[in-house]
Parts: sequence; C-alpha cells; structure tokens
Amino acid sequence: MTAFAQPADAIDPAQVRRALVIKLRHHGDVLLSSPVLSVLKNALPHAEVDALVYADTAAMLRGHPALSQLHLQPRGRKGTWQERLGVERALLSAMRERRYDLVVHLTDHPRGAWLAKALRPRWSVAFVRPTGQWWWNRAFTHLAAQPVPFGVPRATVERHLDLLRRLGIHPAPEERAPSLSVPDAARDSVLAKLRQAGWQGERYALVHPGSRWMFKAWTPEGNARVIDHIADRGLAIVLTAAPDARETQLCDAILQQTRTRCIDLRGQLSLEELGAVIERAALFFGVDSVPMHMAAALGTPGAALFGPSEDREWGPWSDKLRVVASQVHPCRPCRIDGCGGSKRSDCLVTLPPAQVIAALDDAMDRHVPR
Repeated sequence: MTAFAQPADAIDPAQVRRALVIKLRHHGDVLLSSPVLSVLKNALPHAEVDALVYADTAAMLRGHPALSQLHLQPRGRKGTWQERLGVERALLSAMRERRYDLVVHLTDHPRGAWLAKALRPRWSVAFVRPTGQWWWNRAFTHLAAQPVPFGVPRATVERHLDLLRRLGIHPAPEERAPSLSVPDAARDSVLAKLRQAGWQGERYALVHPGSRWMFKAWTPEGNARVIDHIADRGLAIVLTAAPDARETQLCDAILQQTRTRCIDLRGQLSLEELGAVIERAALFFGVDSVPMHMAAALGTPGAALFGPSEDREWGPWSDKLRVVASQVHPCRPCRIDGCGGSKRSDCLVTLPPAQVIAALDDAMDRHVPR
C-alpha cells in the first residue's frame, strides 16, 4: 500500500467521541456542508456528529443519517435582550453538555471562533484568515490553507472537506456528494397539494425561476419559451416559488407569456415539501439557488442558469444537472449583484433561450425515459 503524507499534527480519530460541525449561512450553503457529516461519521464510526445551523435552515440537514443532534441558532435579533440572552445561554449549555472533542467551523462567522474557545474541544479547525486577524487564528488548534490569492474558485463542497483534510481525514470520491433527507410526511402532503392544484399523476418538470437574489433570475420571456418547449416534449409543468413578492411578480409575468397551463404551487410549500416535489420530478429547471442544490442532492436531472456567480464554486454537485451560462461575456463571473450593482445582469438577460433548451434537451435525452 502506498504511504501518503499526512499533516504532522493530524488528529487521532480514536480519541474523538463527539464532533460539532458549524455552518451559519443560507440554505444552499448548509446543504453543501452535508458531506462533512458523512465523511466524519465514516472516519469516526464510534463518534457522534452534531451540527449547529441557523434555525430557518434546519431542513437542509434534519434527518441526515450521520447526524446525532442538530443545534439551532436563531437568526436575527428577535425579542428583548433578556429573551435573547436566555436563548443564547440555553444553546451554549446544550452544546457544553455534549463535551465535544472536535469542532469544525466551515465559515468565517466570528461565533465559530468564540465557540472554539467556549466549548474547549481538544481539536478545532477553521480556515486561516489574512494577516492581522490574530484573534481568529489563535482560536483554533488547526488552520486550513486557502488558495492564494483568496477567492480563487474551488467547489464549495471541496472547500468544506479541506478542513477535514487538514486534520488528516481524506474523503473518498463517493463520500463527497451532498445528500438531503425528505420526510415521508412531506411526500404525503405534497401529493395532496399536487392533486389539489390539478395534477393527475403525469410526469412533470419542476420549474423554479426565482431566487432570494433576483439578479440571478432570467427573463419572463425566456422562461415562458422554455416552459412551452418542455411541455411540447410531454412533461407537465409544476411552478414553484418562495412566498416573496418579487418572485411572485416574476412568475406572474411568465404565466402571462406561456401557452402552457402550469400546476401552480408558488408560496405553498415548506422546505421539506419543496424537497419532496423536486424528488418526484422527472426534470428540474431553475437558477443558481437552493432548489438547484436540492435537485442535485436528490439526483433530479435538468439545467440551472448561472450569471454573475461562480459556477466552479457554487455549481450543482451532480452530473445530471447542466450549468447554462453566457459564452459571450468575458466579464462573468464577476460576483457583482448585477452589472455595476444595478441588480440586472446582462449575462443573464441576454442568454438565448435556444442555449437553455439545448441543455434541457440533452438532460432529458440522457436521463428522462420516453
């Protein structure tokens, strides 16, 4: 067997009884952290693996087979300061009771550095920060290197796993895929909502055109043409959106321009139910957003549009989901919220429907039985 080099300060897996993974970010980011739980559990089968996430993102990890406990951090400043202090004390007490041997902090959130001190684990790891942030770099026993210069594209899943590599835990290729657990109750409730909206059991494509960041969204005209094409190929259309006024407005404009009758579930689904309706879909079409990552984790084929964001970093972790992006804008991915900060991304609004249709046709030909 070939001997591979390991860090001199690699941890002893046998000494880890409980590990805590911290990911305080948005929904898609949390879902992309799910392989860390799987790899840790495979490397430490005797240990319990917990996670700390924002309460509104819990559905992204709840039910994960490697997860023992899920700690929930409230997002925002709700309630009086006394109430907030009480919640913080209860959360810290619950984590201290677990007596973690290892803390893996996946982002640059300052709470992770504070917890790495307060929980007193034997080992803790985070990414190194630039010079001058000594308080951060001293909070952890291990610091993982990042590409230089900072911001060089690397798949988010791999970046997360780099923290485990720094500890001497190296994931196998088959361990790296994100996973999403869909509760049976969500499957049952989605079936009822689909039928109530007019679904009669036919195969369908799930279309989710919006995003919490609307500069990532495509045009109503383009979406309408793609919906009509998918329908012409024999799939019903289920339209979903978050309960957000901007997403509702976009979908209203799409429905005005398509000739296809859509099964409309906008604003009616919980995150668990959204997972269930994506899981049942024959095809997914959307943009760079959490439903795209959910489709990738659930193995649903399709295509997703990328504009100013970096698809090499945030693209779907699935060979069944095609990334569609402009080939004529050398400035992308600029990582800016629309050209000049205008919230309107030329690389998206000028994207030809034919290019999108070709990608979806390829996904259907490869993965959707006739």
